[in-house]
Amino acid sequence: MKPLTKGRYTVACAVGDADMAAVYALRSLCFGDAGGAADRFDTTATQVLIRAEEGAIVASFRMSVFRGAELSQSYAAASYDICALESFDGPMLELGRFCIHPDHNDPDILRIAWAALTGFVDETGVKLLFGCSSFSGTEPQMYLDAFAVLKARYLAPDKFMPAVKAEEVFRFGALVGPKPDLAKGNAVMPPLLRTYLMMGGWVSDHAVVDRAMNTLHVFTALEIGTIPAARKKLLRALV
Repeated sequence: MKPLTKGRYTVACAVGDADMAAVYALRSLCFGDAGGAADRFDTTATQVLIRAEEGAIVASFRMSVFRGAELSQSYAAASYDICALESFDGPMLELGRFCIHPDHNDPDILRIAWAALTGFVDETGVKLLFGCSSFSGTEPQMYLDAFAVLKARYLAPDKFMPAVKAEEVFRFGALVGPKPDLAKGNAVMPPLLRTYLMMGGWVSDHAVVDRAMNTLHVFTALEIGTIPAARKKLLRALV
């Protein structure tokens, strides 16, 4: 990924031990000790940092590219049966451990992250983005409005729907109730997930209860070819 600077922020790949220490520190702050610890996916992924102009680390994420059967080696494959996606035609980019420092809630941070990802996708020919979008905590009742919206509007196509693999899940695809309240659902939707959905993304029909990370997460994917042209134009204008 090429470095990108817009306004107060710069996106660039992590380089050296100091940068990786900053990555782990931010992940620990956002996800706890389990999320901050190094894992086997860190050794092969490209680590990315977003810095403010004064040098503070405000966000980080990691990227890994897969094709076909390689998908079984992804982080998401440990929690979801995503064998159906192995037939997807083209390279797939897993976006993981995305976190924004809780003291920095500027929406421009997320915008420049997506701009940098747009440049990377254009350079490499990636055809699909995927990852696990996390809700804080492990109680589904806190997010029933959001899950109802996901079920009503954003479930994966049948041909790509992830199957259950994790031991503890919340099957929101089976929820029965009145028409969901879109405003209430969006209000508790994680910002990263909301951005995926605005561009045409889709999700699994269940959430994994991850007690080690203290999160509920849903498999999330975005087919590059389905992103609205106007949205692509806006993102490329930032690159």
